[in-house]
Amino acid sequence: MVYSGKMSEKENIRRQLLQTGRRLVEEKGYTSLTARKLSEASGCSVGLIYNLFGNMDNFICAVNLETLIELHAAMSKITPARSAYKNLNAYIDVFVAFVLKNSQRWFLLYNFHQQATFLPSGYIAAIIRVVSLWQPSFDALCPHLNARRRRLARQVLWLCLFALSAMLTTNITDGLNMINKKTLCKFMLNTYMAGLAVLQKG
Repeated sequence: MVYSGKMSEKENIRRQLLQTGRRLVEEKGYTSLTARKLSEASGCSVGLIYNLFGNMDNFICAVNLETLIELHAAMSKITPARSAYKNLNAYIDVFVAFVLKNSQRWFLLYNFHQQATFLPSGYIAAIIRVVSLWQPSFDALCPHLNARRRRLARQVLWLCLFALSAMLTTNITDGLNMINKKTLCKFMLNTYMAGLAVLQKG
């Protein structure tokens, strides 16, 4: 990645550290992302890393934010179809493909969410932007729900997909020959939507 010459030296170093951290995770796994290993790989002192980011939690949050921005960009490339059902499944296809392609970085993100006690507003906004992409298709399939219940149903769906996404990054399903990682989230999605339709009829 090429950065503008107008960028300050501090910002250049910050971005280079993020690139190095990302590479460490992709090549050696999320446990490799420590201040010491980042310092060794980047040539920057641990003191400089903390000076720029405050602590490693902030650094990991910044790496994860870039991952969320990339996911949003990938999902934004979907050409909307007339069918809300097809649209929703297309978004899940892209989501799963992204997670599988970037499994180490995604597990870093998932693991961070399991331990974080606070998420910056900009980070939360990035998550909302991702979920908002498929909100119109979801809402079109749930006209029977009022706005509050649709919002709750969307949040539950996202939490379920997010939890399942962690399984895509591990070999936990390898012994289950009926489970296909590429269709696991879609199966859950369509079962969930079918359940909402049944509740509507009830």
